[in-house]
Parts: sequence; C-alpha cells; structure tokens
Amino acid sequence: MKKQILIVDDDEEIIDLLQFNLEHAGFAVRTAANGDDALKIAREKTPDLILLDLVLPGINGFTVCETLRREAATARVPVVMLTAMPGEFCKLFGIEVGVSEFLEKPFNVQTLLARVRSLLETRLVTAL
Repeated sequence: MKKQILIVDDDEEIIDLLQFNLEHAGFAVRTAANGDDALKIAREKTPDLILLDLVLPGINGFTVCETLRREAATARVPVVMLTAMPGEFCKLFGIEVGVSEFLEKPFNVQTLLARVRSLLETRLVTAL
C-alpha cells in the first residue's frame, strides 16, 4: 500500500511541484491550502507524513503541528516544515512544537524526497 503524504501549502505552484514529484516517486498525496483544512484532512485519515508550510492563511504551521502532536492519532506522524523564513528562532520554536525536520525554501526536490523516505523508514523501524 502506498504511503500517504499530506502537503499543506497556500502556494499552488509548490503544491503542484510536490504532488507531481511525490506521486512519481510512488506516494499517495492529499493536499490542503490552509491550517484548518490540514487538521481536518489529517483527522479524517491519518497520513504517514506531513509536509507543512509555516506561513499559512488562518492558523500557522507551528499551531498545526502543535495541535497534531496533542492528538493520539497524529502525535507520531513525522512533520517536515517547509519555510522561507531563515534563522534559528523558527527552528527552535519548531522543535518545541514537534517538527521532525526543516527544509528551507527554495528546496531541492531530490533532497526533500530523500528526507521523506528517511523519515518514513525511521518511523517504520520505531513502530516495530
């Protein structure tokens, strides 16, 4: 069965780029353009991994991640934060709310795919 990836970004070009490459790599993809929709989709069917933009309409990526970590079904889902905001503050705060990995925009798609695979394999090993 294909691993399910949830992409959360308000930039349609980023969503299209990620969706195309992830599906081509063999993943099933769902998308959301804001934090509220991301939480709704994650609660309906728990994804195996979430690619989450920091700056979103409505609730931001930090709040989405923090909310997911408090819910049993999504507490252990790897979250990769995608952000164009440089600096240590974002990373430190992200770690506090449970972000698994950070990738700065613009990102290399091959690097992103490698991180996704690595996080999914790590999650599989720790589940055993």
